[in-house]
Amino acid sequence: MFAFLKPAPAVAPLPPERVDPTYRRLRRQVFAGIFIGYAGYYLVRNNLALAIPDILRAHPSYTKAALGTALTGLSVAYGLSKFLMGSVSDRSNPRYFLPLGLLASSLITGAFGLSDAVYASLLLIVLVQILNGWVQGMGWPPCGKTMVHWFSTRERGLTVSVWNTAHNVGGALLATLAWLGLTLFHDWHAKFYFNALVAAVIAVGVWFLLADTPQSRGLPPVEQYKNDYPQGYSEASERTLGFREIFWTYVLPNKFLWAIAVANAFCYFVRYGVVNWIPTYLETAKGFSFQQSSIAWSLYEWAAIPGTIACGWISDRWFHGRRAPATMLFMALALFAIVLYALNMHGPLWLDYVALFAIGSLIYGPIMMIGLHSLDLVPKKAAGTAAGFTGFFGYVFGSAVSGTGVGWIADHWGWSGVFATMVLCCIMTIFFSALTLGHRAQSAVRAPA
Repeated sequence: MFAFLKPAPAVAPLPPERVDPTYRRLRRQVFAGIFIGYAGYYLVRNNLALAIPDILRAHPSYTKAALGTALTGLSVAYGLSKFLMGSVSDRSNPRYFLPLGLLASSLITGAFGLSDAVYASLLLIVLVQILNGWVQGMGWPPCGKTMVHWFSTRERGLTVSVWNTAHNVGGALLATLAWLGLTLFHDWHAKFYFNALVAAVIAVGVWFLLADTPQSRGLPPVEQYKNDYPQGYSEASERTLGFREIFWTYVLPNKFLWAIAVANAFCYFVRYGVVNWIPTYLETAKGFSFQQSSIAWSLYEWAAIPGTIACGWISDRWFHGRRAPATMLFMALALFAIVLYALNMHGPLWLDYVALFAIGSLIYGPIMMIGLHSLDLVPKKAAGTAAGFTGFFGYVFGSAVSGTGVGWIADHWGWSGVFATMVLCCIMTIFFSALTLGHRAQSAVRAPA
């Protein structure tokens, strides 16, 4: 039934004179595909966070913690799916895998916005968000697989950091499109169905851009093309690995992978603990409008683009391929930005904008760096699973906890308790990242004998 998802077979090699121009063209094409496609996923992921103030007004019997449960359900489902779908993705064709998940998420989000009956039941809200979280898990793994097959180790730091800004573009456009939909339709439900329409169009478009492995297009492996071979690389590295071999040989025994997975949980608590609650905090605690809070949301996301690219560049140039020092540096700076945000609890909106811009420019670098680090720690045929493993910890133990957790803390301890928790999470991210200081991404310049 799903035979079309299987990896594309290798085809006859292209003539030598066609290899370089074809490689260059397809690398630009597949990068555009995974960038636009992953940005599309974010148009239909956190829509509920934007609509929580509207739901609270329409259904005053709900609490922030209760609606936070739906955010938690989405994050748990996403984390589990990202882990399991990573294994499936390693044995699938990204050209079909990525658009299929995006189209499914678009349909779910659109239906959620068009059905008034859903909002009358907290259980239905949670269940729909869980379903959406599950299909959202089909986004990251095929992108990770694409990058390790089309870009070599030496160029991966900058490549991944640039690609990683796709979710910031999507996250920023999420709020912008939601505001546009609200303006066009004068209906807060448009925060769901208008974004879903745009994402569905993107899902169809990226199918024309994506490709499976270079070998499926008659090209040599990227290691050969770039003369950039990871330590221990051989022809066997191009062999598709079985589920058992990936888990028991390359993932579960890897102590560095475990350390960055735990660091990812604390880092994701900060990331989503801030962004998911921007509308609720600014609108309910400080009395600002949705337009003002959507600008704050967008600033948080747009700021991540230069910050993420800088983090990747610093990792490659300053720390010579060592990922942990860059993560620790940016998390330490993010801690101070969160303190600024907390101290402005009764202050002007422009200072909130400054603080959120600073947090966004600093927190997404470590998010990207941990994902990149996971790709460096395993063979490329296990890349999707490794990324799914760290993502599982990030979403199930970080983002999911921030959903219900931030709402509960805000209800019982106020927003000062929320900010104190985020500062602690920054410190824990730095600590667990420090456990991987002994690892550095390495390349063997010449092919092994």
